[in-house]
Amino acid sequence: MASSVLYSLLLLLFLHNPLFSTANLFHKKSLFREELDLSESQQQPLNDTPPTLFFEVTKPIKLPNTKPCSYHILQHDFGYTYGSPPVLANYTPPSHCPSQKFSKIVFQWNATCKGRQYDRIFGVWLGGAELFRSCTAEPRATGIVWSVEKDITRYYSLLMKNQTLAVYLGNLVTKTYTGVYHVNITIQFYPAEENDVSKLGALVSKYHTPADLIIPFSRNLPLNDGLWFEIESSTDIALSEFKIPQNAYRAVLEVYVSFHENDEFWYSNFYNEYIEANNLTGAAGNGPFREVLVSLDGQVVGAIWPFTVIFTGGINPLLWRPITGIGSFDLPSYNIEITPFLGNIVDGKSHKFGFSVTNALNVWYIDANLHLWLDSKSTEIEASLLEHVSSPLVVSLVSDFKGLNGTFLNSVTRSISSTGWVKSSHGNITTNWIQNFRYNNSMLIESDGDLQIVNQIIHFNDSVRTKMPSSSVYSIESHKKFDLYLYYNELDDGNGTSVSLENVTLGFFEKKSKDVGFGFSEGSLRNVQNGQGYMAVKNNLVVSGLGSTQQVYKYDGDLCYFRNVSSSNYTILYDQVGYKCHRGTRSHFGFGLSSMQPSPAQRAFLAPSLLHNGKDI
Repeated sequence: MASSVLYSLLLLLFLHNPLFSTANLFHKKSLFREELDLSESQQQPLNDTPPTLFFEVTKPIKLPNTKPCSYHILQHDFGYTYGSPPVLANYTPPSHCPSQKFSKIVFQWNATCKGRQYDRIFGVWLGGAELFRSCTAEPRATGIVWSVEKDITRYYSLLMKNQTLAVYLGNLVTKTYTGVYHVNITIQFYPAEENDVSKLGALVSKYHTPADLIIPFSRNLPLNDGLWFEIESSTDIALSEFKIPQNAYRAVLEVYVSFHENDEFWYSNFYNEYIEANNLTGAAGNGPFREVLVSLDGQVVGAIWPFTVIFTGGINPLLWRPITGIGSFDLPSYNIEITPFLGNIVDGKSHKFGFSVTNALNVWYIDANLHLWLDSKSTEIEASLLEHVSSPLVVSLVSDFKGLNGTFLNSVTRSISSTGWVKSSHGNITTNWIQNFRYNNSMLIESDGDLQIVNQIIHFNDSVRTKMPSSSVYSIESHKKFDLYLYYNELDDGNGTSVSLENVTLGFFEKKSKDVGFGFSEGSLRNVQNGQGYMAVKNNLVVSGLGSTQQVYKYDGDLCYFRNVSSSNYTILYDQVGYKCHRGTRSHFGFGLSSMQPSPAQRAFLAPSLLHNGKDI
């Protein structure tokens, strides 16, 4: 245990970061996932009330100046589908399209729902390869509608072959939970147009094109579940055997990750020493640090420190109506560069990828797609791994608690690097892959566990540098920062009514640069979301509540997009959209949450939200 100096330092830190929030772990998981009946029973819906449009704020997809060819793939009503096989559809390439060469392919998910229902995780697979993972919106009595578009051009080779499309959305319909999800899936194929890629060197141009072959790492049909692997503990390893063509000269593993049940709110999980000291039963533990590890034949080749996606029913469901949490409608996937390891796996023999989660509790859903580029002028390539260094985690934990109250400060770092060469008809190519991670989590627990404040920052940086035979260098660098502030306070209001106060901030920042030897490009994303809310719950029904959300999204890159939007209890308060670039602005990297100040709307909310029924709480 550290001295009380730690407590004073953390309290000072919290006071200077007004975007922090609190979350009570004793109640949170059962309250938001099993007990709450998010009813609008106090309201009588009007027959002519239109459905509410839900949405996730993101930049539009950059499209070519060609007319798309539309291909409707699936229509299905997901009622009582939990524990049932995925819905299947036979997919054939879009032979009806006038052009058979496409420069952009866009996946479209359109859904409606009416009634009462929980949020449901779901996935879409083509030939066993996951294309899309998402969470449903929680409906209301008057109905909701939402749409998601995703650029799936990277799956080009899959889309040009006959495949089985599988969709798993496990839903339960009862007398209370009546919502049925009515879903349509469409793919838009945009014909290719003359572009500048052909002006690049042949090999560099291949680095701009989708992979020639995609090998899925998922469970095989038939199943009564999704195709993802399930990781239920820190000792679980999902292993998948594979063999690749011997003429593969580049390999990238794309990994999908989501977290549920006891690890849905992993960033606020209690430390085991705290649980044991207070004899807590049923509390989610193993602390608030998680990482996904990817191994090849038992050797760690890459890691993922995931963004803290909050699903549409998480923390306070009223926060995400109609502006949903960052990443909840289109969960991010993560790339691991496998090219340096080709010398170990182009031998024509079987090998194994492994997927595990450090400190995991049940349950994590993980699967992956291996994207391979093949040498069309040879049947075999030569390759060798020159160097690989996977440093162990460096962990620091300082805790100071007495009984149920205390403070915890946790920091973790890791780095992974590998270098290898490949000799093909393109010449000798050397690839260097580096990952650097840094994590900090501050946790304050007060009021005998009813008040919890979490402040977490993850730095997730990676780079790929490839030296071409022409001595030119192809490189991609990505610097990501994931911010989370969570405040949750549970109060007893008497007469069997409890009141919870919530304040949440999510930040997704990324700065990317690309050098293809013939030109340099860069882009930056700053996506910040603030939410404040409260709920009064009696007999497992929300008898009153409020959710307000503000979000500022700014992307500068191949296109420029800005959106500043705010909502409160289903109503959009303002919505500003712009398409101007803001070059030369000060970088957000290197700055923590303290550099982000509350919006005027948030400041206005914070003061009155600390009063309930005239009492200072």
